Amino acid sequence: MNADFIEALRQIEKEKEIPFATLLKTLEVALGKAYKKHYGIPGDVNVHIDTTKNSFKFSCEKLVVEDVSNEHAEMSLATAKKFNADAVIGDMIPVEVTPENFGRIAAQTARQVMMQEFRETEREKVYDEYNAKIGEVATGVVQRHENGNVYINIGKLEALLPVQEQVPSEPYRFNDRVKVYLLEVRRSSRGPQVIVSRSHPSLIRRLFELEVPEIADGTVLIKSVAREAGARSKIAVMSDDEKIDPVGACVGHRGARVQAVVSELYDEKIDIVRWSSNIQQFVAESLSPAKSVNVRVNEDKKSCFVLVPDNMLSLAIGKSGQNVRLAARLTGWRIDIRSESQEAKAAFAKAAEEIEQEEREKELASTTVAPVPSAPVAVTVADETDDGGHAVAYGDEVTITADMLNELDFDNDAE
Repeated sequence: MNADFIEALRQIEKEKEIPFATLLKTLEVALGKAYKKHYGIPGDVNVHIDTTKNSFKFSCEKLVVEDVSNEHAEMSLATAKKFNADAVIGDMIPVEVTPENFGRIAAQTARQVMMQEFRETEREKVYDEYNAKIGEVATGVVQRHENGNVYINIGKLEALLPVQEQVPSEPYRFNDRVKVYLLEVRRSSRGPQVIVSRSHPSLIRRLFELEVPEIADGTVLIKSVAREAGARSKIAVMSDDEKIDPVGACVGHRGARVQAVVSELYDEKIDIVRWSSNIQQFVAESLSPAKSVNVRVNEDKKSCFVLVPDNMLSLAIGKSGQNVRLAARLTGWRIDIRSESQEAKAAFAKAAEEIEQEEREKELASTTVAPVPSAPVAVTVADETDDGGHAVAYGDEVTITADMLNELDFDNDAE
């Protein structure tokens, strides 16, 4: 090994941004594998490179045998005694095996293994680099479309924008510069693959961090984000500093800051609302642009009943219910909206139903027949009749009550 070889490693260190110590370790592993493969050594081969002397040393363990068949992997007992006087047959003796001439084939093998190790090291470095950036935003250039997927160059590799992470309304033209959200990094046979997104709600959060210094330094906080990609998004912001208006900080002078985010998202509408710990106030803010709303909260069911003026009902609900859906996602509460006229009709219908129920109850009470008291009746009992059919009474009176009559079984008597 000469100084030119070490200088070549230094050059690779600068170009690939791989630490010199990692390159040396990779080279040692590559030379060890090449030596092991070339000479058929079953055990491990250790290589140590001395950069101060521009030299390297090979060492391995040889098996002590009676008859040596492979001098690179085995040694006789007599030779073993030179290294260890107590050596016996079957021992493994560590010895230095630095070759004087590595040979053309062995050198070619070492080169191939070394290049493979360098590639693996570089791939691992790229993987670690982008894995640490998951959840951040990267700027890339659209390269090509393939099977519906879009490939975007984000620097050291091409990121994959799958169909499910795309926004249908965005064009993704060749050479377009776009900002993407780093979603995931996968290992593959061709190296690390970065999965990115344009529809993820956190993309909104990261874009505002880039455009609004108050968000980047933590003065203004984004508490929650709700998004329907390509159509509309809502963000709730707050600040502990009373001197700072969180909504105004996000909007910027003449709307410059929010407009920069809107332009990046191909004119997707963005509503910025003020977050509040008071859920009534927060829900009212989240239904922006609707105003003058009245909110009633049900803590147990985590739901809100919202009453709005008639002229604000369509704004509060939004197109196909979009505004109220986003407000529900932003607040985390279920929201039920009615207009004032709808609530008045519902109250009138309820009152009418109550009046009708009372009238039915009164009518039912008036048609109910009072029970007849069971007054006793005195009768004379006749045991028999005379020849003329006249009853002959014994003169005793028997008192018969209604309860006694009820106990009689007239049906059985009739039979």
